[in-house]
Amino acid sequence: MNNIEIERKYVIKLPSTELLRAQSGYTVSEICQIYVSSAPRVTHRVRSRKYADKTVFTETKKVRINKISAFEDEREITAEEFENISADIAEGTVPVIKTRHTFVYNSQTFEIDVYPQWNSTAIMETELENEEKEVLIPQFIEIVREVTGDKAYSNASMSRSFPAEIK
Repeated sequence: MNNIEIERKYVIKLPSTELLRAQSGYTVSEICQIYVSSAPRVTHRVRSRKYADKTVFTETKKVRINKISAFEDEREITAEEFENISADIAEGTVPVIKTRHTFVYNSQTFEIDVYPQWNSTAIMETELENEEKEVLIPQFIEIVREVTGDKAYSNASMSRSFPAEIK
C-alpha cells in the first residue's frame, strides 16, 4: 500500500440538487459498496459506481494511520471480479448504497454522499494534500458536525449499523 489518503468528513444539511448541479466540475453517480472479510486493521471493500454512461468497479484496501489519514491501495476491477469478491461479504454487514455528488469549489474537490436512510442530511468529504491544509467550506454548505475520525460515520461501520440522522 503506497498511497496516503488524507480527508475531512462532515455531516451537512442536504443542499438542493439544483444548487449542486450548478457547481464547477459537477458529476453524479450511484454507488454500491460491499465490505468483505479482511485481515485485522484492514478495511477491504469493492465498489460499483454507476455514472450516466458507464459503470466503474474498484477494489480498495485501507489501513488507518490516524483519524484523518489512511494508507489506501485501490485498483479498478472487472464486473466479474466485483461479483466474485462481493460473495465474501463480511458477516453482519449489508451493502452501503448512496448517491454521490462531486464538484470543485476553490480548487478543492468535494464529495457529498446522500443515503436513503437520511432525509435532510448527508455526508461531505474532501481529500487534502496534507493534514494541515485548511478546508474552505463552500458558502452554500451548512455543517451540522465534523465527523472526521468518528468511526460511526465510516462507511465500513455504516455497513453494520447505520447512525441515526442528526437534525
